Amino acid sequence: MPSWVTSTCAKTLEDVAYLSGAALSHLHIVLAQNNTPHALLRDRLALGAATACVAFSGRQERAGDLRDALHLLRPGDLPGPAGETYLAWRRAVDRPLKINALDRILPNLNENQIAGWLAAGQGAPVSRTAMVLETVLDDVPHADALALIMADATLAKALGWDYLVPLMAGGLKRADLHKRGEDLRLACHRAITASASDAVRLAADLSRRAMRLKSVVPKLRSKGAGGAVEMFLTRDAVMPSALPLPDRAARRLCDRLVELGAVRELTGRDTFRLYGV
Repeated sequence: MPSWVTSTCAKTLEDVAYLSGAALSHLHIVLAQNNTPHALLRDRLALGAATACVAFSGRQERAGDLRDALHLLRPGDLPGPAGETYLAWRRAVDRPLKINALDRILPNLNENQIAGWLAAGQGAPVSRTAMVLETVLDDVPHADALALIMADATLAKALGWDYLVPLMAGGLKRADLHKRGEDLRLACHRAITASASDAVRLAADLSRRAMRLKSVVPKLRSKGAGGAVEMFLTRDAVMPSALPLPDRAARRLCDRLVELGAVRELTGRDTFRLYGV
């Protein structure tokens, strides 16, 4: 991201709109590159968005807690409010964005309700996004995650992206969600400038890590190593038991990948470990 995009302290709506447009343009180029691990990037951004939404609600769970809520969930267990928020974001980024299919991502809503919210957005992409965010927050107070998912869906649709890319939640402050009109648009422009810059840095880091992981594949002897590597390239975190290998072989593979510097152990625990690029 060019330094003038993030280092400039803009105050007027015109100036912040110019900077957010420049940031989105740069991010658009990054997302179009084939060497960017797109699914992994979206999944990692979804974790960040969920963490922000949980904080907005006043809860104490952080990224590690959300990972545990998802990956340590046993059949029949409920993920809890924080886990539900994380699951909603993961569903939102997992499939190609189709506005008429958002009711499957947000199962408590119907297609007509979603269409009505999306119709509230008019004008340029960020202005449209801010209008949808404001409309949803007014109609469903305290449904921050829902409103932010709808806002990111609006932005992605306006920009012609095939997938929702979580940007709004990571850049907004809790107080911004109480703003309306021009104040909210100003906050959205600033949020997008900051979040797009973070997403570009994250994409660069994950691209390097993905290249490293791919480079060690010839050194892996397990028959299911290829499928395991593909999972690491598309998911924020993976439990050994989820890999397409017997349990002992999966644990050995994870240890080997850590030894080769291709993946990291994310929890710091001796048991119930999670691994990721």
